[in-house]
Amino acid sequence: MNFPWRDVLRVCVALCMSQLWAMPAQALTADQVRAISIGESDARSAAIAQAATSGDAKAPEFFQALLDDSVKTSGERVFVVRDGKAFDAATDTEAPLPPDAEDVVNSNRMRRELEGALASLKLLSPDKAQRAVALKEMRDSADEARLPLIEKAFAAETDAGLKAELALLRAAVLISSADKAKRLDAAKSLADSHQPATKTLLLERLKPDGESEADVRAQLQLSLSAIESRLAWGERLGIVFTGASLGSILLLVALGLAITYGLMGVINMAHGELMMIGAYATYVVQNLFKAHLPGAFDWYIAAAIPAAFLASALVGAAMERSVIRWLYGRPLETLLATWGISLVLMQGVRSVFGAQNVQVENPSWLSGGVAAMSNLTLPFNRIAIIAFAVLVVSGLAFIVARTRLGLFVRGVTQNRPMAACMGVNTAKVDTYAFSLGSGIAGLAGCALSQVGNVGPDLGQGYIVDSFMAVVLGGV
Repeated sequence: MNFPWRDVLRVCVALCMSQLWAMPAQALTADQVRAISIGESDARSAAIAQAATSGDAKAPEFFQALLDDSVKTSGERVFVVRDGKAFDAATDTEAPLPPDAEDVVNSNRMRRELEGALASLKLLSPDKAQRAVALKEMRDSADEARLPLIEKAFAAETDAGLKAELALLRAAVLISSADKAKRLDAAKSLADSHQPATKTLLLERLKPDGESEADVRAQLQLSLSAIESRLAWGERLGIVFTGASLGSILLLVALGLAITYGLMGVINMAHGELMMIGAYATYVVQNLFKAHLPGAFDWYIAAAIPAAFLASALVGAAMERSVIRWLYGRPLETLLATWGISLVLMQGVRSVFGAQNVQVENPSWLSGGVAAMSNLTLPFNRIAIIAFAVLVVSGLAFIVARTRLGLFVRGVTQNRPMAACMGVNTAKVDTYAFSLGSGIAGLAGCALSQVGNVGPDLGQGYIVDSFMAVVLGGV
């Protein structure tokens, strides 16, 4: 039986790594604490950089206390206040806070220094997620003073992806080195970067007062071209995705208009206001959940969708019954009448909700997004809108093609007198069809409320585009 050398080797490596992460915590000395907290900005910056480079285990806690404005000084002594109690910053023992103790004031520059130092210290964290966050934070603030810490983190890093990111961070630091060979090597390494911050860094180095060596400038330009080509794809895909999400909303608006205009021949200039009613219905449902069901707020959108549909459908039914029914076959009068109704609806909303835009919040599960590329994030709310539009189109296609209502609508549209002779109540079908188109406009308003402003003039920006979509679509 062979001796399990591989297993023994794995155990040894694991023990070595655990010892690396679990190095005994050093304590900041009293001199270090004073230098970081008291004195001129340049001296404090140097002390912060020195503490960050040392990898002191107590430094992150002290840096965070400074950022939280929890550090006070009295003479040469420095205190950290936690939970109403004062502790000596060097020994971490509880001590009475002198009456003359003053807050440590941190300028914006000092805060940037502290945040950068805190991020650099997180590079040595045993938590992979924390190390990834630290890498992102350091991209904009890393300098050559932190190079030893970056080298130390690079040597200890076991994740291949983070190790590659650390190599790029190291190159970003060395790009400003006094050594030409290091700058040239860094310029070559940065060509593999996918980060917009790297592009900004290269542009800075290519300024007239930046890189002076011709061969290094040439390599910087080559790396910049490679990064720009890579980032351009993210920008193009972002434009396409944004267009698809906004197009999905326009599709829903045009879909409702296709029923009222394409199937019924009614030029409904109040169609945008029906979308506005759907958006305000979403706002009302949101407020009801906030007031009465705060624990279920993340699911208010599930109640807002049918509420938006019903609110717009009922208003549409009232419009058809009271005004539009008497104007079939008279397109000019219908246009003018529905335009007047749109003004009435806008003024009614202003009277009830005010003239200012109202805020509709996204549920937590619709917040954030998927980072598809370094410069491309696909927001969850826009992904949901595209999927929602597909579901609505599929549902409407099923209703029109497979249901009794759809059969009646198609029959009345194609030959109204013959449908009436067959016993179809054409007046009722007209009301149902108009309500369906209005309800779909309300669904568009519900979707739009998740990505845009909700106000009395909401519908005015979509009515012309939706008519163009219907006409160009061949209805």
